[in-house]
Amino acid sequence: MEDRTKYNVGKKTYDRTYDGVVFDSAVEMKYYRDVILPAVASGEITHYEMQKKYILQPAFTRDGKKVHAIEYKADFYTIDKDGKETVIDIKGCPDNVAKLKRKMFWYIYPDLDYVWLGFSKIDGGWTTYEAIKAGRKQRKKEKAQKLKEIKEYNEKHKKRK
Repeated sequence: MEDRTKYNVGKKTYDRTYDGVVFDSAVEMKYYRDVILPAVASGEITHYEMQKKYILQPAFTRDGKKVHAIEYKADFYTIDKDGKETVIDIKGCPDNVAKLKRKMFWYIYPDLDYVWLGFSKIDGGWTTYEAIKAGRKQRKKEKAQKLKEIKEYNEKHKKRK
């Protein structure tokens, strides 16, 4: 069995490498290959950067000890043909640190459009993490309702026997 990182990414890189770039995940690589590069080729995106750093809290000293800065690395930073800047993070299942850093980012950089994107075939492909989450919630609710109806049907027909 393959060793995995703390983010459950395999240590083998062949399935998440494109044009000599090793991405943090296969989904991030697919976004670069299938969305970023075609948009650059068509002129929709005029500039992009990968793994752009943002400082969320500067380094400081407390009681004589240095406290490191809190940094955030965006998966992608783009500028479109209209000059709109967008910071994009590809998310599957964000942890609490990611959620906290997103809040800090929104506070420190309020003028930047910062989005979490994911890929979900059932939700129509590339979409916001919030839309994927809402879709999952709705499907879970529908499934629970269907199971409730089945249970009620079975109980009703059990009494007839």
